[in-house]
Amino acid sequence: MVVKKTFRLTKEGIDELKLELEGLTAERAEIAESIRTAREFGDLSENSEYQSARAAQERNESRISEIEHILQNVELIKTPHSSAKVQLGSKVSLKSDDGTTKEFQIVGTVEADPLNGKISDESPIGKALIGKQEKDEVEIKTPLESTVYKVIGIS
Repeated sequence: MVVKKTFRLTKEGIDELKLELEGLTAERAEIAESIRTAREFGDLSENSEYQSARAAQERNESRISEIEHILQNVELIKTPHSSAKVQLGSKVSLKSDDGTTKEFQIVGTVEADPLNGKISDESPIGKALIGKQEKDEVEIKTPLESTVYKVIGIS
């Protein structure tokens, strides 16, 4: 029995993937033209322009295939109706004892982007936050430090 992998994404994450797919699909014509032009240079075995264009085509087609697979197996993360507990899709505001504040949104692994505050529900930080309520304390461990934060807002 084959288990179908589903990819949990927010509406914004789905929209971003659709936009990327449009761009990659539009790029197909440019890459095909590059291959056509490179073929005119002669011997394909020693033609670096041709090999480079083919590699670009492979990367492009691979990413198109990956995005199409994700979009065919997507499960929409609905905005939580209740903000009593942190759950998938929640936006969480945290504050440490020294006054440092952090904001995270809990998302699925495909959409995770820690530099922009989108934390996977499967990451150590995401796991630590799931199920917490306002005023709960949570310890967030990074390779450099371990800090205790208080949950000050959930939306």
